[in-house]
Amino acid sequence: MATADLTVIALGRPDASASAYVAEIQRRLAAQDRVRYKMHAMGTSLEGETADILAIVGELHAVPFEQGVPRVYTVLKLDDRRDKPGQTLDDKVRSVEQRLSGGADA
Repeated sequence: MATADLTVIALGRPDASASAYVAEIQRRLAAQDRVRYKMHAMGTSLEGETADILAIVGELHAVPFEQGVPRVYTVLKLDDRRDKPGQTLDDKVRSVEQRLSGGADA
């Protein structure tokens, strides 16, 4: 299982707000079942098989173009850790929280 962080930025839009594009991307994510996701203030965290993440990112990159935006800048950070194949986003957070509380790493 891979984890990723995705930010899709619509450039050349008529106003400064990106919420309409973000909302449509979240709707598209809700309509699929290949990748788990969680929106946060600066993007969306993804969790699933690498091929599925890459496929859905390609689809999401196209969303602002479909809404008439002339340029899209997409940032994808992908962590494909093969030594811990079942590691989830929650596992990563839990590991750091355990260290902060003085416990051992999971």
